[in-house]
Amino acid sequence: MIYLKKHHTENGVMLAMCDVDLIDKVLTEGDLEINIRAYSAFYKGDIINPKSAKGIIDAENIHSVNAIGKEAVGAAIASSIIEEAHVKRIKDVPYAQAYSTKY
Repeated sequence: MIYLKKHHTENGVMLAMCDVDLIDKVLTEGDLEINIRAYSAFYKGDIINPKSAKGIIDAENIHSVNAIGKEAVGAAIASSIIEEAHVKRIKDVPYAQAYSTKY
């Protein structure tokens, strides 16, 4: 299960996606830190099955996306808003960000 939250901006929708089991975590590896706990309100939206994300995400109106976790990143890839080549990892947890070039 993943959290999916749409933030409406003047440029379009900013999409935040995070695996439910990661929402209270701080991931650190070397100098890199992703503090999901401190930004949990950014991610906490609807809890959805990642398999249903493709039907919920309107890729045409997405300005940017921030996805973290195996299920969230997988759903973003399946929805064609993230390319697998752009996925990075911290503590073996995948994460990715993407921005639309059409704005």
